[in-house]
Amino acid sequence: MEKAKPSDYFQVARLDHWVKQLFVLPGAILAWVLTQQVAGSLGGLIIPLLVGLIATSLIASANYLLNEWLDASYDKHHPLKSNRPFVQRKPQLGLLLCVYMGLAGLGLFLSSTINASVLWAQLILLTSGWTYNIKPIRTKDIPFVDVLTESLNNPIRFLVGWFIVTDTIIPPSSVLIAYWAGGAFLMGIKRFAEYQTVKSMEGEEALSAYRKVFNTYTSERLLVSSFFYALLSAFMMAVFLTKYRIEYLLLFPILSALFASYLRIALKPASRAQAPEKLIREKALWVIVLMLIAMFTVCSFIDIPQLHILIAP
Repeated sequence: MEKAKPSDYFQVARLDHWVKQLFVLPGAILAWVLTQQVAGSLGGLIIPLLVGLIATSLIASANYLLNEWLDASYDKHHPLKSNRPFVQRKPQLGLLLCVYMGLAGLGLFLSSTINASVLWAQLILLTSGWTYNIKPIRTKDIPFVDVLTESLNNPIRFLVGWFIVTDTIIPPSSVLIAYWAGGAFLMGIKRFAEYQTVKSMEGEEALSAYRKVFNTYTSERLLVSSFFYALLSAFMMAVFLTKYRIEYLLLFPILSALFASYLRIALKPASRAQAPEKLIREKALWVIVLMLIAMFTVCSFIDIPQLHILIAP
């Protein structure tokens, strides 16, 4: 096998996946809405937020690099991932470690310029890549634990955004659990899409060769577990919304449509749910996302007294 080219190391760092780090933004927005007396002006948060987004993206790229290296022997059994650089060409360990340390080191350094809480959150995000990918722990190989541990990156990103705004107040546990369960739904649906694609294109025998968890998973188990994660996320989000700002209840129909739309995408052949960075092409999904953002903005700044009757004794 030929050696990997220098450009391969940055390709597997998945710079095109940086869009996922926008999951940091809800944490920052909610922290500012709920703690304005602490956070200060919105304008003063723009630079720290940009630095935090870049730092989170660099940490994520370091984790992607580790993932691609350690998964190369498994990805060759996937009909699409078999074309990845580290599957086709062998990486040089020294260069790989240099790129990894450079990405991780720069991400942590930028985080440290914001505050200590952001730095600790980024360290946890970096460590999650180790436990998810490296043996003997490698939670990626444990059914259901793989989904729950990978989706932990969602509340970690939320914490990064929150601590950029304020590191003197911790976010409500209800919203963190809702964010975690929502991420588990997305991850469970991604597993379902992978299961369906590998099975249809390579056959059932390729499933366990690609991922050990597919020895346990079935399409039914993945869909049922994803449904559970969606319900848990919705319930915990309801707890948070009714406790802190009742106007956010108006977001629920749109949030429900978002879950349903993502499930619809997963049921398509060769679903884009396998590669979330390709979801930009799903116009219906983005219409719902834009509607959600617009409604969230309205509900954050406009009081609707009539809604308070829903939680009155």
